[in-house]
Parts: sequence; structure tokens; C-alpha cells
Amino acid sequence: MAAALKGEWPDRTPVLLHNFMMAAREAGVTMGQFRRDPRVIARCFGEAAERYALDGILVDIDTATTAGAVGVPVVFPEDNPARYHGSCLATLEAVKDLEPADISRHERIQIWVEAVAILVREYGSEIFIRGNCDPAPFSLAAAMRGMDQWLMDVASGENDELVHRLLEYCTEVCCQFLRLMAKTGCHMLSNGDSTAGPDVLSPRFYVPYALPYAQRVAACSHELGLPYLSHICGKTDRILKQMAEMGADGLEIDYKTDARMACEAFKGKVTFVGNLDPSGVMARGTPELVKEKTNELLDIFAENPRFILNSGCALPADTPGENVRAMLGCVRKR
Repeated sequence: MAAALKGEWPDRTPVLLHNFMMAAREAGVTMGQFRRDPRVIARCFGEAAERYALDGILVDIDTATTAGAVGVPVVFPEDNPARYHGSCLATLEAVKDLEPADISRHERIQIWVEAVAILVREYGSEIFIRGNCDPAPFSLAAAMRGMDQWLMDVASGENDELVHRLLEYCTEVCCQFLRLMAKTGCHMLSNGDSTAGPDVLSPRFYVPYALPYAQRVAACSHELGLPYLSHICGKTDRILKQMAEMGADGLEIDYKTDARMACEAFKGKVTFVGNLDPSGVMARGTPELVKEKTNELLDIFAENPRFILNSGCALPADTPGENVRAMLGCVRKR
């Protein structure tokens, strides 16, 4: 994993699964039980890593934890990940009244960080631990303001000062989470920024509103001495070159994105992580289809060391283990 992130040839193609829902299901716990106890979180990921002999563990819980820590209403379904339920900024003017955040006191942040610390103690010398800290600044701002209203705020250009003020606030919150996570001893930090992708945000707004703050978060990770990865869902073809300028060590790309185009855009700059279809291939496909799509990716990156195999996004809870083994079999035959 470390070699691939540095652009050095690894002994084999490393594999990292975005598998928190699948890991919990295979361990026989609900998402409610999973999110409430750091020991349960660590056990689920550890068992999955051992079951499939994975090279890395991506510690993810949901996309709503940081937003909840700054006041966004969150609901907690027993059998599904937590999700936003409304916003916490009725007007953009309310940004002026935001008090400096201290997310370190939030229970769910503490649970997440402690789960990573347990995994580091258990596997830190054997398995690469990625401490995820969702979401990145632009996506956190969308959660605080509400998706529709935030996109209108950005697109109108009428209150740019307040828009950037909120992004500054969100950047500090994200860096707080990175600093807390770095103390666990994990090997890598990451954020997701799917609201900034072209499936949601017009590419012409990506550079002025999302990229500068993503760059600052990546720089914060590097100041902490850790490599950094960013994930954006959906079809990112139109912003691949701009994403490559983020300063991230790895970019996790969804299955809708053209892997050949990304390979070319990232060449010599950043490591490609992904991008098997988590639902259509990994969860609903046959082992034969999984092998076909895995080998296509392995062929694309055969001459490029900057490649880590993963699904393009989170695997559904009911992803068959035989499909994961089919994917891994392709890697280990090479």
C-alpha cells in the first residue's frame, strides 16, 4: 500500500475494500450496534481483513458523523448507516454567528477515533490502516446548509464572502478530525467530497469553491506526516486533471469514471484507487463478471505502479463473499 502511494512498484497489486456495511453484516451486527461501540467496529473490520487477507483496512462508519458534531440533525436507522435529516444553517447570514467548533468532545467522533486506535494496536505492523474522516469541506458545508440551498448559494455568486466563510469554517473542522485521527497511529488519512463531483456540482464551480479547500486538507494531512486520499462519487471525467492538482497521494474514483482516462490524467502524480462497480458488479454480478472487470483494471494499470484495487464506493451489505474472493484471486494470480 505504501509503495503504491509513493509511485514505487509493490510486490503485488494492493487491495483495500470500502466494506463497512458488508463487514458489519458478515459479523452479524446491525449498523446500530456497529456505530455505537468502537470495539465492535474494530472487530468487524479485523475479521473481514483476516477473512479475505486484505492489504489494508478502510475505517468508515457513515458520512454524517462530522456533520452531526457541528449541529446538523442526523437520524440513526438500526439497519442502515446514519444520514442527514435537515440542515443547521437556515440562512447563509447565520455563518456569522458560528462559534469555533470543538468536535473532539463529540461522542461519535470519539467512537470512530477509538475504533481506529484499536485496529492500529491490533494490526498496525501488518495491515495498512486508513483513517477516514468524512466529509471534506465542500461536502460538509452542503450538509450544514442543506444540499439544494448550498448549491444555489454557490451558483448565484451573490454572497461569495459568506460562502467562503463557511468553507473556511468547514476546513478547520475537517482538519480537527484529521489531527484527532492522526494521533491513533493510522497510516493514512482520507475524506470524501462527493458533493463536489460533476454528478452534483457543475465543473466550473469545482476549482473556485471546492479544490482550494481540498488542497488545504491534503496539506494538513502531510503536515501531520501522513499520506492523504480523497474520494468523489460518480462520473468525475470532467475534473480529473483538476483533482490531480489537489496534492493528494491517492484519489479514490467511482465506477462511472473512465479508468483509462484517469490513469492518463493521474500518471506520475497520484495513485488511482478503485474502481469496480460496488453494486452492479461486486454485489449483483457473478464471480465471472467480477473476474472480467477486475482483469480489465489490472490490464489498464499493468505498467503503472500507482494503483490500489478497490470498489468505486461502499460495498452493499449483502455483497457475496465469493465475489470478493473472485476479485482477490485475479490479483494473486498475477
